[in-house]
Amino acid sequence: MSFKYERKINYYETDKMGVVHHSNYIRYLEEARTAWLDVNKMPFEEMEEKGITIPVLGVKCNYKTHVTFGDTVIIIPHLKEYTGVRFTVCYDFIEKESKRVVLTGETKHCFTSKELRPVNMKKQAPMYHEKFEKLHEEYLKEKEKASNG
Repeated sequence: MSFKYERKINYYETDKMGVVHHSNYIRYLEEARTAWLDVNKMPFEEMEEKGITIPVLGVKCNYKTHVTFGDTVIIIPHLKEYTGVRFTVCYDFIEKESKRVVLTGETKHCFTSKELRPVNMKKQAPMYHEKFEKLHEEYLKEKEKASNG
């Protein structure tokens, strides 16, 4: 079952042309990713208390169309890649009413200590490692199911 993050676009997030400014989409991806981790019992606060941080290594957004004030969007994160030290989240970003794909995107991350040294989740946080592995397996199954159509 895919997690769906839903939010309404605020007026202050738009630019002079009345559309959401491109930089806000990256914020939306982070909101969705954070909520997704919470739902999967891996909240940022808890990880940080255990000495694990998750810096962003890269962001990629392919803008397909735009959204405006008052639109509601649905963002569905998927764990595309997971190694135990690094991971990639891909996102389906959809305007709710029209079902239009607004953007496709992904964020790349790693796990580090507070001193920014790499963390191997299998060794240092096996409970989280198992959850990440399960999320990645779910993504692979969904992808296979979609390709077999």
